[in-house]
Formats: sequence, C-alpha cells, structure tokens
Amino acid sequence: MKTLIINASQPVAGMSEGKLNDFLAKVIREELEQNGHEVLLTEIKNGYDIDEEVEKHLWADVIITQSPVYWFGNPWIYKKYVDEVFNAGLLQQKMVANDGRTRSDPTKQYGTGGLMQGKKYMLSLTWNAPAEAFNDERQFLFAGKSVDDFFMFNTANYKFCGVKILPSFSCHDVLKQGGFEHDIERLKAHLAKYVL
Repeated sequence: MKTLIINASQPVAGMSEGKLNDFLAKVIREELEQNGHEVLLTEIKNGYDIDEEVEKHLWADVIITQSPVYWFGNPWIYKKYVDEVFNAGLLQQKMVANDGRTRSDPTKQYGTGGLMQGKKYMLSLTWNAPAEAFNDERQFLFAGKSVDDFFMFNTANYKFCGVKILPSFSCHDVLKQGGFEHDIERLKAHLAKYVL
C-alpha cells in the first residue's frame, strides 16, 4: 500500500503552535510504515511543488489529510493547496477529466468524471468543539450534523475525482481537555479499521 499524508498544520500566533497536528501526522506515518505502507508526507507550511503533488496523488492508494479546524474549516494554506493541486490535476487531465456529464448521455451525473477510482481518502481533524456537539439535533451549532456531514466541502473534492471517502477521525476539545493518549489509541484503531 502507498499512502500520501498531507499535513495541513498551520501555526497561529497566540493560539496554536501546530504541534498537535504535526505529532498526529507523525503517528499516522509511523503506524502505517510499521504495517508495511510506503509513505510520502507533504508538510504544506514548508512549501510544495504543484506538479509533484499531482503525481503524489496519482501514486498513492490512500490519501490522508491531517488538519486543524480553524473557524469551522481547514486552514487557508490547505485551501490554497487544494485549489492549486486539483486545478493542475484537472488541466493536466490526470485527476479528473470533466464533471462527468455529457450532452450525448443526460443520465450521467455531475461529479462522475473522476480518474482516481480505486483510491481512498481519510480526513483526520483536531477540534476545539467537543464530540457532544455533533450527531445531536438538540445541539445549537451543528444541529445534528456529523463531522463527516460538516466536512463534505473537503471530501467532495476527492469524491469528484473518483476517490472513495473513508470515515473521518477527530480529536475533540483539544484546547480544554489536554492529555491525548486516548486519542492516539483511537487514531491507531481507526487506521487499523479503515486503512490497514
């Protein structure tokens, strides 16, 4: 198995040094390598070559993004990365050919023009939001939505390219709870269930 890990860690002065996401990306890498995966790692904050990132996506069987959640989305450096890499993958006709629809066959659906079938994508997140804020219609902000519902804007990029979306993983309440030993064990179990 070949895995690409995209670390979207972005330090924010006075709020986050990015160490937790760096650590989780390292845990993922070590766990996969110990189980026979070949692993490539992109640290977005350290820069990247757009065409090389397209090729990494084509090389990988599994793609995992490790990201903090800032203001209910990925950091802006991740959005920039996606815009640049996915646009190049479209223009080069390597990741996606078109949106899937054709004038000759109106039954073809939007989003079915991806060229990356057989690959899988997993999103791993760190949140200040507690786990209880999700999957409960009584909760004010997310009103019953799951993390996967809420992050469809992220996973849709990969689904549009033909990639199978795996259930996401989240560390919750990271600013208040402290101590992440339990989260590390949950992450390893999640990888064992969905990736290994």
